[in-house]
Amino acid sequence: MKYLVLIPDGMADEKIEALGNKTPMEAADKPTMDALAKVSTVGTVLNVPVGMVPESDTANMAILSFDPKVYSHGRSPLEALSMGLDMADDEVAIRCNVVTLSDEPEEYDDKTMLDHSADEITTAEADELIRALDAELGDEIRKFHTGVSYRHCLIWKNCDEHYDFSRPHDIIGRKIKDYLPKAENGGAEFYELMKKSYDILNRHPVNEARRARGLKPANSAWLWSPGKKPQLPNFRDKWGIDGTVISAVDLIKGIGLCAGMKSVDVEGATGNVHTNYDGKAQAAINAFRDGADFVYVHVEGPDECGHRAETENKVLSIELIDKKILAPVYEYLKGCGEDFKILLLPDHPTPIRIRTHSSDPVPFFLYESGKTSAGVDGFCEDTARATGLYIPHGHTLLENMIK
Repeated sequence: MKYLVLIPDGMADEKIEALGNKTPMEAADKPTMDALAKVSTVGTVLNVPVGMVPESDTANMAILSFDPKVYSHGRSPLEALSMGLDMADDEVAIRCNVVTLSDEPEEYDDKTMLDHSADEITTAEADELIRALDAELGDEIRKFHTGVSYRHCLIWKNCDEHYDFSRPHDIIGRKIKDYLPKAENGGAEFYELMKKSYDILNRHPVNEARRARGLKPANSAWLWSPGKKPQLPNFRDKWGIDGTVISAVDLIKGIGLCAGMKSVDVEGATGNVHTNYDGKAQAAINAFRDGADFVYVHVEGPDECGHRAETENKVLSIELIDKKILAPVYEYLKGCGEDFKILLLPDHPTPIRIRTHSSDPVPFFLYESGKTSAGVDGFCEDTARATGLYIPHGHTLLENMIK
């Protein structure tokens, strides 16, 4: 038996007036999703436990069958693992976004968060900025490491692993004053680092060149989601099958690696709508050919479009996932000579209206070759809810697929 899990990150949404009061899933031309959902088990699942923050680490751990209430301790340590960083027991990993803050007013605290991704800055440009931060602010206690695009990592010895930072994608368009680390809460050192980062980055040659090209500068570091070295159960020990993870995002790679799965890098995979869809499909096919029983393909594009309020691009990303990933991998599986199952679902919603994640249940379908279920006409949020099938604990869903 072969198992494909395909995650269009953040695909679920709300109805949008500009789309004729449809959600992006309803508006998208996605013939393969719709055809499979018509003969699949369809329902909704809650991947983010009540009371937990709706982040991708929490939701993807759940999909991979690891209870977030037990194992979710911050996304940054998982990202650090994917980046090849061997953390010591006294080290804390902290996500370090390079973000765009407004130029005015002059006071740092009064600036506005314009973009959590700095126009999805390239990794090459960001690397120069991270190196500049490390040269000025790094020492034997703190070390900055380059990740992908705007997503980077700060390793900090003996700092507060539980500090409650604000997430930058939650405060787009707002003044940062109320969301900065506070001295009274033990955040003085975090605040000082973020404030100093603006002075280092704002007039850096990389950002001056970006301004000249009409792009937003990555003019400040923003810290969030700290945690210590992670541990997850081994996926093969739990399920008796070999698993492979395919993603452009260090977080998802880190979850897979931490669970003893193989992680495959795809050249040109970016984590946004303009990614190498064909390469991800071929990587999945190659993984199956190389002996993987279980392949987990994560595509970040719909989520980034939700954060950036790019309605048309969110629809486009769903269409490209259907056409360039799901369709060719499905065709391969049909001809591979083995029975197979396909589970497709977003990890969490990322509604265009709020430009961040929500904790609502998401639609899913589970297709099994050789079997026909009474599915739905048109795979979307409404049709999935209408089946009445609801899985209240996302970490139990994979058992329905494998067993």
